[in-house]
Amino acid sequence: MMAPLRLPTSVLLGLIASLLLVSLTHGEEDASTVTDASPSQRLLRYQFHPGETVSAQVTHRAVTETTVNGTTQSVETSTDSVKSWKVTAVAADGTTTIEHSVDDVTMTSRTSGHDTVRWESDSNAPAPAGYEGVRLSLGRPLSTLTLDACGRVLKRRNLFPSPPSNTGDLMVVPLPDESVAAGSTWTVSEEIVVEIPGGPRKAIRTRLRYRVASIHDDVAFIDVDTTVLTPIDDPRIESRLLERIWDGRIEFDISQGCVLRRETSVDRRVVGFHGPSSSIRYKASREEAVITR
Repeated sequence: MMAPLRLPTSVLLGLIASLLLVSLTHGEEDASTVTDASPSQRLLRYQFHPGETVSAQVTHRAVTETTVNGTTQSVETSTDSVKSWKVTAVAADGTTTIEHSVDDVTMTSRTSGHDTVRWESDSNAPAPAGYEGVRLSLGRPLSTLTLDACGRVLKRRNLFPSPPSNTGDLMVVPLPDESVAAGSTWTVSEEIVVEIPGGPRKAIRTRLRYRVASIHDDVAFIDVDTTVLTPIDDPRIESRLLERIWDGRIEFDISQGCVLRRETSVDRRVVGFHGPSSSIRYKASREEAVITR
């Protein structure tokens, strides 16, 4: 009989990470931008203003199904939160310093065979076991970041301890140096360090490919997909990458210089991560949408 899954382990860490961190791609932009000769080329740049606060509604849904020795258990999680970026400084060249915080959150989890756990941060109810750190983090700066006008991270300082995050919570995405048009693409490399408890530790190279699907009414619609470049022959390592290999779409307001909306999704299964008959499936969706600026 498989032991019951406990939320305050890897699943809870993933939830907290998606709430507390602004996960930004740290890899250098590859020199592989493909541009279209169309006269409709546009330059994509972020435009922030000193003293402004950008707030976004974040919705995350996930289901994890794990099968070991013929027994299947599932964990469903639902998280709704509001995160804010306070712009503290903007240089003449567009370099911007931002403080990141999470204002409020509603978290729901349900494990097969157990009661549903729901917690709203604006209620007077005590936080369930494992959620105490979330309450302590609300309404306070979690990190400060300095970005250039293309969204590259020049400096970062974490002010609140938190676990590593996945790449599904990007509100600032890397932009190319060149102007783009429909069909333009650029790629960004990233290295993910995967660690197996009591097992190997391996650095995995991935590549994010961005493609401008279209430009309408001063909004660029950008598709993104992830490719794993490092050969993987260990299902245990592959299972640790489930949350990191995602596809999505970004809506970038060219005149305002900001991401309006970001949607990402993943649906992947790994077989043999805990014996030949074991399997794990992770299905999730995430949406971030600007609500005030």
